Amino acid sequence: MRALVVQHDHVTEPGLVGDRLMERGYELTAVTVVPEHRHHAPDVTFDFPEAADWDLIVSLGAPWSVYDRGAVGSWVGGELALLRKAHHLGVPVLGVCFGAQALASALGGSVEPSPRPEIGWTEIDTHDASLVGRGPWMQWHYDRCVLPPGAEEVARNGVGVQAFRAGRSLGVQFHPEITPWMLRGWLDNGGAAQCARHGVDPAALLARSRAMEPTARENAARLVDGFLDRVACETV
Repeated sequence: MRALVVQHDHVTEPGLVGDRLMERGYELTAVTVVPEHRHHAPDVTFDFPEAADWDLIVSLGAPWSVYDRGAVGSWVGGELALLRKAHHLGVPVLGVCFGAQALASALGGSVEPSPRPEIGWTEIDTHDASLVGRGPWMQWHYDRCVLPPGAEEVARNGVGVQAFRAGRSLGVQFHPEITPWMLRGWLDNGGAAQCARHGVDPAALLARSRAMEPTARENAARLVDGFLDRVACETV
């Protein structure tokens, strides 16, 4: 089984989600949209693969906004087309943070600034704990999803929607893939300054993430299993 992983930047990898997908028999092929040397000028040109060539697509997070075309340029349109085509073909999509927002936008919803940023480990309110548990989940975002027509909200908190399903696809606002190494990369690429602006201690956040790693791995595995066994296989 072939899974396409869309990595938008050089730091964010499939992490714990990728580990579980491989344990479930998927061969991962990762493509990176914005290379490291363009991290601060992400308006690159990128040709996305064809949706029909894959059994599963994972769209990961990004430090940019789906709606900020001035920053990210034309490649967002190409990704929305990929996710829209995947939905049309019945190819399951797992969207994570930016990927969830892209999925919502591709299917007729939208993305808007959230009332406040979320940075850190957060529990959420879930309508289906066997699919999306309460967490705690790692959060790092400034935007939120407005759900497309027909999508089902699975989890939320006071900031907004935290998970939704649409057909064979699932979008989550949080980061089940996170590892301490990945978080270190975020902090080194501007995240530490963001933490300081919002009253978050980056050293404490990294220490908490290291302590949370066993729990995060278990939570990620349960989420991937629920996605594969209850969403991706749904008859549409």
